[in-house]
Amino acid sequence: MKSELIPKNVFVEKSVVASPLVENIRKRCPDCNIEIIGSHGIRNYELNGPVIEVVDFKGRFLKPCPGTKNYICCGYKILHFGEQCSIGCTYCILQAYFPSTSLRLFANWNRMLKEVESELTGNPGRFYRIGTGEFTDSLLLDPITAFSTLIVPFFARFPNCVLELKTKTDHVDLLENLDHAGRTIVAWSMNSETVIAREEGFAVSLERRLECAKKCMQWGYRLAFHFDPMIYYDGWEKDYKKVVDLIFDSVDSKKIVWISLGCFRFMPALKSIVEEKYPQCNIIYGEFIKGLDGKMRYFKHIRMMMYEKMVKWISGYDPEVCIYLCMESPEVWKESFGFTPSEKGGLPGMLDNAARSKCGD
Repeated sequence: MKSELIPKNVFVEKSVVASPLVENIRKRCPDCNIEIIGSHGIRNYELNGPVIEVVDFKGRFLKPCPGTKNYICCGYKILHFGEQCSIGCTYCILQAYFPSTSLRLFANWNRMLKEVESELTGNPGRFYRIGTGEFTDSLLLDPITAFSTLIVPFFARFPNCVLELKTKTDHVDLLENLDHAGRTIVAWSMNSETVIAREEGFAVSLERRLECAKKCMQWGYRLAFHFDPMIYYDGWEKDYKKVVDLIFDSVDSKKIVWISLGCFRFMPALKSIVEEKYPQCNIIYGEFIKGLDGKMRYFKHIRMMMYEKMVKWISGYDPEVCIYLCMESPEVWKESFGFTPSEKGGLPGMLDNAARSKCGD
């Protein structure tokens, strides 16, 4: 665990001071400085670097992935348990989403679980893919929150869903002895060693991610890998081929539920943020064009070339592994795979089938 990832200053709303989350932080991080704050004053402080805010969340916990207009979405559901990240990846979209660097955690876990249970039991014929890694890293603060020890056994009770925990950390220790019933997928964001070293801040190394993936596989968990964002640079082909080789050398491909691919894209507003925070970063100056969703994307021929090669390398190891593109057009799918998701029953159906076939006892 990298100490930089877990801030020592914790601000807690008075209404949730007796919550299990705060109790866990007190017990698991005794050197954390916990300060109780009124609900409307929680951000009235001046501190250098990120802090943790523990709040009583008023919104919905379970929500659809925001997706991207005009591109194919996977139909994922987000379990919104917290916001922001302290890993410090130069390309991180959360920098544009959230003006504050604070790591915000939602303490009203009981209401969260009731909301999810109501959704799952109320729709027994529907299959759900639910993840916690959209607005933060799923395991970033797990060493002090122990959130995984609550959520993993909870999802083990429901046969009509899978939970995906996506991370760039090695915070997997608490997963070892949990009753997961095969319903939890532990996933890593993957990149080349060049990109990890230059762009991924305090994220753990590629080697360490794969060591942790192997551990989780040995504990009975299913795995996933997400190459998103893929960065185009001189030497990318050799570097990304090496990552694919290492994945299949490290874990049993039959335990991989899916692998996603997505080229670097960003909202125009992110460019000035990156220029200010990371002046050494040059990935925002590539060959980009504004896409149908308003985001800057690599030219289509670059994306299709990168996807085509990745699909070839991955399928060469195991043609049964489910590979999919994150937020791409039918045309790019057709060129990269030889088919579009609509020809296979739609992308949500493809991923549901992958989860059903590989997850469970």
